[in-house]
Amino acid sequence: MTDHQFGRFGITTGLDGGAEAVAAARAAEELGWPVIWLSGGPLPGLQAITNLVDGTSAIKFVSGILAVVKYAAADVDETYAALEAAAPGRFTVGLGGAHGPKPIARLTTYLDQLDVPVERRVLAALGPRMLKLAAERTAGAYPFLTRAEYSAEARKVLGPDKLLAVSHLAVLETDADRARAIARDTISFFTTIPGYVASLQRQGFRQSDLSELPDHMIDALAAWGSPADIKAKLTEHLDAGADHVAVNVITGETGPQPIEQWRALTPVLLG
Repeated sequence: MTDHQFGRFGITTGLDGGAEAVAAARAAEELGWPVIWLSGGPLPGLQAITNLVDGTSAIKFVSGILAVVKYAAADVDETYAALEAAAPGRFTVGLGGAHGPKPIARLTTYLDQLDVPVERRVLAALGPRMLKLAAERTAGAYPFLTRAEYSAEARKVLGPDKLLAVSHLAVLETDADRARAIARDTISFFTTIPGYVASLQRQGFRQSDLSELPDHMIDALAAWGSPADIKAKLTEHLDAGADHVAVNVITGETGPQPIEQWRALTPVLLG
């Protein structure tokens, strides 16, 4: 395992770098969470990352992910260097989003251009070729939407010394139907994205599973229930070979950050 000092559990969430986002990051920091993995899509944004680091004092941030099709390597280098000078050790560059017919070649070229130290960059890897690239060119891998069995296989590809940080959905809801409905709504989006479709199929899910999203699939990909139930599910990844699990709390609502859910999980996951 690489020495990132992320601990066993962190948070995955989207933060845009505005005042409310900085306040949420401060709340996570005050609760004792060691790291926030910033969700991809239109986020995180280089300026947002700078705002979040500047607005907090100790918590670490990982861009999970910066899409290489959107951010020039030189701009990432500049942001990393500035933050490393101002707040050493608090920003790690997470990369991915190499869409198109030759993602491995595109990421390889990008990594060739990047001056960020190998130990301070990770790759949003899912498939075996991407995991191999993560092992060869970065500190490790940051997969999402995987079951515990995947962590065991990923560890074999990465080897014993690389970071395996898994992002896993969590729903603090003890009503099974409601919890699964919340998780199903989120997971359904990813079953339309080719890279995730391929990953889920490699993990043993059938095409009918991807269409119907049955309970057994939801239960494999999302932890739900009480904080203790969620810890038990997330710990399956650690037992299988992951170093760290970034808890992606979903509530079925958009807008406010799930600070109260982070608070409920704190004594169980960080205690």
